[in-house]
Amino acid sequence: MGKYFGTDGFRGEANVDLDPVHAFQIGRYLGWHFSRQHKGKIVIGKDTRRSSYMYENALAAGIVASGADAYLLHVTTTPCVAYITRSEGFDCGVMISASHNPFYDNGIKLLNSEGEKMDDALQDAIEDYIDGRIPELPYATRDQIGCTVDFYSGRNRYIGRLTGLADCPFEDRTIALDCANGSTWMIARSVFTALGAKVLVINDRPDGVNINRGCGSTHIEGLQEFVRQSRVDCGFAFDGDGDRCLAVDERGEVVNGDKIMYICAKDMKSRGHLPSNTVVTTVMSNLGLYKALDAAGIGYEKTAVGDRYVYENMKANDHLIGGEQSGHIIFRKYARSGDGLITAIMLMRVLIRTNLPLSALAAPVTMYPQVLKNVVVTDKEAALANDAVQAAVAAVEADLGDDGRVLLRKSGTEPVLRVMSEATTRERCEQSVDAIIAAMDKEGLLVEVRK
Repeated sequence: MGKYFGTDGFRGEANVDLDPVHAFQIGRYLGWHFSRQHKGKIVIGKDTRRSSYMYENALAAGIVASGADAYLLHVTTTPCVAYITRSEGFDCGVMISASHNPFYDNGIKLLNSEGEKMDDALQDAIEDYIDGRIPELPYATRDQIGCTVDFYSGRNRYIGRLTGLADCPFEDRTIALDCANGSTWMIARSVFTALGAKVLVINDRPDGVNINRGCGSTHIEGLQEFVRQSRVDCGFAFDGDGDRCLAVDERGEVVNGDKIMYICAKDMKSRGHLPSNTVVTTVMSNLGLYKALDAAGIGYEKTAVGDRYVYENMKANDHLIGGEQSGHIIFRKYARSGDGLITAIMLMRVLIRTNLPLSALAAPVTMYPQVLKNVVVTDKEAALANDAVQAAVAAVEADLGDDGRVLLRKSGTEPVLRVMSEATTRERCEQSVDAIIAAMDKEGLLVEVRK
């Protein structure tokens, strides 16, 4: 990760960590970079945060000032930007969003011409430009100045593409949607209505400051209660930029990303559509998922946390499904990154094909209790390599056996280790985590355990 760009773009509090000058500079570099050999074309989407409009204008100004054309999708989802970028021949896609973060944060995500997350080399060059390590770029003049194009039609093409993914009508189904007052607030209803479902929508009144506030995939309890009261077949909750989806079954119980991957992978295998017989997860997926996959005869691989790493593994090894417990699910036949609407459509296809309730489809995955504590240490690498800490980990693993696991993971930005345990009871999780933390303390490595 660089100074500004992390695993999911340049993100921070609006006008504190990320200001309009940053956006203008990013636009300036992108416009110059992609116009060196031809007239550059860059497409921009944004979520519903109040600050997104500010960054949209700044980015577009920088792009056209450097000689490229800026196409504005306006409020749309990250997956929409990714799809339009690769299907309409754009050099680059830009999404303005801080995803599931509160409204006062924002971010700028860059996508390459294939709709994949931008490579680090270009983002490093942009950071050098922002920090003045690259000479000032020339401005375009006269007829070389770029144009800003209203590209509202791109959203309609994306909606049309989504409706084409359903291999059966959704008639006689009632679906609840929680749009998080974010990017899906118009698109989600349009898609599921076009597919024939009766649609009930909540949190589809964005006002610039209510995105993700007590709603969406990060606050799914609201959708749970709505499903229970409305007696619908199932519900789907999205995050602010629409790349995550969590489900709620007909009883109002959460069906998280691990369970969604299991349901869809099992269905794909049954139909001969899982040629590698493998699901790609991150190290944070629940042990219950792995046990269910073992029982279904489906293999799995584990990556570092982040859908970027999941996709890289899928692409390198030709796997077709992967994702995170948080609801970033990638169906590589259809997308290069998580797409909450595609996830919802794929899950609905299984419900209709099997004619089973969502609760029954998810039942084989029994989620193990999990405890995670963030531990501030004097030195992350030293703590991970310490013999006493490693011995404590080995002892806990031996005690848990096949009924649990432990994981030590370092923060990418802080002197913090994340100590996680899964076991048959929460008490055993607590005991396992505390035993490892005690070893760090005894070795003089512990600073504090964060609450």
